[in-house]
Amino acid sequence: MGEVAVIGAGVAGIQAALDLAQHGVRVHLIEREPSIGGHMAQLDKTFPTNDCSMCILSPKMAEVARHKNIVLHTLTEVVRIGGEVGNFTVTIRRSPRNVDESLCNGCGDCTRICPVEVYNRFDAGIGVRKAIYKPQPQAIPDIVVKDREHCIECGLCYDVCGPGAVMKEEKERLEDLRVVSVIIATGYTLFDACRKAQYRYLLLPDVITSLELERMMNASGPTGGEIRRLSNGKIPSHVIFVQCVGSRDVTVERPYCSCVCCMFSIKNAILLKEKHPEMEVTICYMDIRAYGKGYEEFYERAKGMGIRFIRGLPGGVDADDDGMTMQVENTETGEVYILRPELVVLAVGMDPSPDIDRIASELGIALEETGFVRTREESLWAVETIRPGIYVAGTASSPRDIPDSVTLGSAAAMRAFTDVLRAKAQQNG
Repeated sequence: MGEVAVIGAGVAGIQAALDLAQHGVRVHLIEREPSIGGHMAQLDKTFPTNDCSMCILSPKMAEVARHKNIVLHTLTEVVRIGGEVGNFTVTIRRSPRNVDESLCNGCGDCTRICPVEVYNRFDAGIGVRKAIYKPQPQAIPDIVVKDREHCIECGLCYDVCGPGAVMKEEKERLEDLRVVSVIIATGYTLFDACRKAQYRYLLLPDVITSLELERMMNASGPTGGEIRRLSNGKIPSHVIFVQCVGSRDVTVERPYCSCVCCMFSIKNAILLKEKHPEMEVTICYMDIRAYGKGYEEFYERAKGMGIRFIRGLPGGVDADDDGMTMQVENTETGEVYILRPELVVLAVGMDPSPDIDRIASELGIALEETGFVRTREESLWAVETIRPGIYVAGTASSPRDIPDSVTLGSAAAMRAFTDVLRAKAQQNG
């Protein structure tokens, strides 16, 4: 039976790969990071049930690792794609891991002994990692990666590694894959909060993004699940969430709604209140968009817990010797409030994946003005692109939440499976 390439191994790509593999199709799951899982692996809980994110995702990741029909390509990017439906050639470039994958058992001895600490992108910048490291505690594949850019070649990792898996040097490799169809599940990146200069992100230590808060709240995160002010390490007494930072904003060319920000902030506000009932929590918003199953009830639950909702966005964040100050007008009542938060959380929106321009050019498919992949039908549930055999899943085509991303991953997989059956029928002629 023919093969399918899935580009991107977040939750949508994982679901697409599993569905195809369970139908007997050989799948090449291509991920540029050292581990699969995508943004969902960074989250603590999921709305509206507040279920553990990794409790949902980790079993899927493990199934990918052990499924006989899935070939996992991590630290890998697509270089070129040529051909047509039924006969695509996908050229991939594998970046060096500098660790022998056949020998490494993921014990972590090398990580513990490494003396170098650098910025950890997985922890959204509020944590550090070593120069040889495991991307996350539940990484798949469960092996380390050596960062040659920051490695000082002290030699300690070579000495401590029992299997001798750490390599001094490894070359990048090119490989051609012959596939029937391609599924794009490249996900999204987050809006750069520095573009909204009035909120003084990176200038004031206690102004953080929603993802940074998420990593703080995660028990496996850099603070062990404790919410702390970056300025002094104390628990904040008043937290303010500012919505629509990089969404529904034509001044930064982001006119669209990012779909998840309202519920994402409400979820974290509820978690804060549950852990610290005495904490004052405020959400400043334009509109609350609670459109999914159980979402409106989740919103009402937050209000019932004493979380304050102000319909209006602050003009900015000011700072003086006494701390931070924000002025906001409640557009429902006309009242103007002077708020003094100890922690400000910016609900940053979704931007298209930075690789999508290059991938779309290689594939000969179109993008929307927003930068997301254009589908053939004007529907939120469309997965077909203008090129036959190329499908799109998850947030590669527009912002959406986890359940919708999983649904579209399955939908794209079934369209690709149809191509595989058609190709097989042609071969059997």
